[in-house]
Amino acid sequence: MSGQAGLEGTVAIVTGASRGIGRGCAIELGARGATVYCTGRRSCAGDPPEAGTVEAIAAEVDASGGHGISVACDHRDDAAVEALFARVRDEQGRLDVLVNNAFIIPKELASGRPFWELPLSNWDDMVDVGTRSAYAASRLAAPMMIEQRSGLIANISSSGAREYAWHVAYGVGKAALDRLTVDMAHELRRHRVTVVSLWPGLVLTERNQSNLDRVPGLDFSTAESLRFTGRAVAALAADSGVFERTGRVFPSRDLADEYGFTDVDGTLPKGPLHDRPGRTDSEA
Repeated sequence: MSGQAGLEGTVAIVTGASRGIGRGCAIELGARGATVYCTGRRSCAGDPPEAGTVEAIAAEVDASGGHGISVACDHRDDAAVEALFARVRDEQGRLDVLVNNAFIIPKELASGRPFWELPLSNWDDMVDVGTRSAYAASRLAAPMMIEQRSGLIANISSSGAREYAWHVAYGVGKAALDRLTVDMAHELRRHRVTVVSLWPGLVLTERNQSNLDRVPGLDFSTAESLRFTGRAVAALAADSGVFERTGRVFPSRDLADEYGFTDVDGTLPKGPLHDRPGRTDSEA
């Protein structure tokens, strides 16, 4: 694979792109020349656009060398999601990459409280938005990719799919997302459409930057930038042999070794987060 192959002519959708890992994925796809539809719930009409809005990330994609298109979209709203994919078909006639990143992190995630003491809405936030929205978006992406007999669906998951992480609903949602990857890959295999899950490590997102003192016990000195997993997505999208990876789960850190990329500062982060605050040896 050519580590810095271009993505000119590539059409991508990144869900939940206005902040965090989604923002990093949109920027890195844009840096390779892709056209990126950036979805998010926050929109504004200001110039320059307010940080954390879909207009702001679309402008960042433009600045990186790609073409950013902002789409205000709540992924709980099936009609809005259907309109997004219809727009992409009408405007582009194809879809090459779908990054399923939309996710709601409830404020109680790192509270250390057991599930029976937490609001039921935590399940709805992480499973309905995180897992269901990936299913809904993939269902709409598949017909376009099947028609062209190519495409990449990248689900942003977590090592929490296989070990306790933060919250019961969080782990269930991520485990379901990895199962979704395997089963969608099975059904799409004969159509040559690739589906993978990616596991970021500890990521220094905007949220984490503003909460460093509220999550003691985490070492952010080896954290990933929000663009590191974006570099993994861009490398996969540019790989002509990516179909050989379908149905599998990849830590972003492992793909850095395989494809030869680093984080934005030239370093290599630690990788998937295993030891979270409050986790005991008996839980390992």
